[in-house]
Amino acid sequence: MTTFADLGLSPDLLKAVEEAGYTEPTPIQAEAIPAVLMMKDLIGIAQTGTGKTASFVLPMIDVLASGRRRALMPGSLILEPTRELAAQVAENFEKYGQNHDLKMALLIGGVQMGDQVKALNEGVDVLIATPGRLMDLFERGKILLSACELVVIDEADRMLDMGFIPDIEFICDKLPEQRQTLLFSATMPPPIAKLAKKFLTNPKRIEVSRAASTNDNIAAFKIPVKTREKRETLRWLLRNDLVDTAIIFANRKTTVRELNKSLQRHGFASGEIHGDIDQAQRNKELQRFKDGEINILVASDVAARGLDIKGVSHVFNFDTPWHPDDYVHRIGRTGRAGAKGRAFTFVAPEDAEAIDNVEKLTGAKVPTFGKKDVRVALPDPSQQTEERREDTEAAEKPKRSRRRREDDGEADRKPARREQPERQQAERQKPARGPREDRQPRGRRRDQDDEPVPAGEWNGPKPDFLAVGFD
Repeated sequence: MTTFADLGLSPDLLKAVEEAGYTEPTPIQAEAIPAVLMMKDLIGIAQTGTGKTASFVLPMIDVLASGRRRALMPGSLILEPTRELAAQVAENFEKYGQNHDLKMALLIGGVQMGDQVKALNEGVDVLIATPGRLMDLFERGKILLSACELVVIDEADRMLDMGFIPDIEFICDKLPEQRQTLLFSATMPPPIAKLAKKFLTNPKRIEVSRAASTNDNIAAFKIPVKTREKRETLRWLLRNDLVDTAIIFANRKTTVRELNKSLQRHGFASGEIHGDIDQAQRNKELQRFKDGEINILVASDVAARGLDIKGVSHVFNFDTPWHPDDYVHRIGRTGRAGAKGRAFTFVAPEDAEAIDNVEKLTGAKVPTFGKKDVRVALPDPSQQTEERREDTEAAEKPKRSRRRREDDGEADRKPARREQPERQQAERQKPARGPREDRQPRGRRRDQDDEPVPAGEWNGPKPDFLAVGFD
């Protein structure tokens, strides 16, 4: 069995790794660390959750320990696509570099430049940055890249998705020709392969899993569901699938906000992060999630690759991701460091093409969730009935009744006119006219079932996905 001591790391670094609770390197770490220490260029293809970050952070600490800091001229650079991922790498440097005299600067947007410029003036060993903020400071003359002898381009495929490749090319052109370059990516599309060929010299290629494959520790399912039934289906799973902590991904920021409010109304301890929230609030929400104040985090793809939180038991794709690569990274928030996890992707009729693209990328069909996959008994049917009524009314806006509904927070609406019982009775006896002929009586739903259910059978309204395998 290979240990960290076999990889050539220094005693001080081995002590920090041991204190962090790690004893055996992951496959990507076992192959990458010796190559980095030998000053080779490297292409690392590894799915998320495989310990990729430590595979370059650990050897960088030993390499930088023998260097000398200079003002405005960092000795190494790590480029990350998102603020969250950059902050995560910074945490790794602090954890593993506790026994080394190394200084680090984190350059990300959403925060004041003052402290960042001050750190650069004092001199740093490693610069961890997002392309946007780095370009901004470079153009202001606050930083020089001519001394960066070790460069890491992390999550390169995400950089491509976010349109950062021109910035990466600009930054690499400002780096010294004699340097060591490490490129890591979960997938290797042609533009990334072209980038690697241009800026890496005779790189060692390490691929610990098939490109765009998913983690074997993750039990992934797809759930065919109508758009207006997504919320009810999600709540059913949150209450009935032994959920410890969960991250729920949506494609739009507005969906993230509305879904978080809906979950809170139904008694769930949830929070949200997305691009419209400033960095301080994002950090606060993430810390609440890590501390257990909330156990559900609703997020846009800003968090798909930036979170490394132990113990996330479930990931829910409330929306099937538009880009198939995002599917791999979203579900990779669970099943990390050898733990087991479950991932559910809601597939509405309009998502047929998106889920097909996901299955083409991963090379495997995502199994449909059915009866055999259910973990516990169904919830109280009366409670589920009330929840379905709310979501049905919300989905039918603006045709819904003008009656005040406290659950939807619509106290500012004009209250409906209070009718006398005699008038209500007369209205019910009037024949329906015109387009109202197919309307259902108030207070009842088309699929409501009042008949008792035998013991041991499914009780309560059944989400459509539970019909799978019911023969």
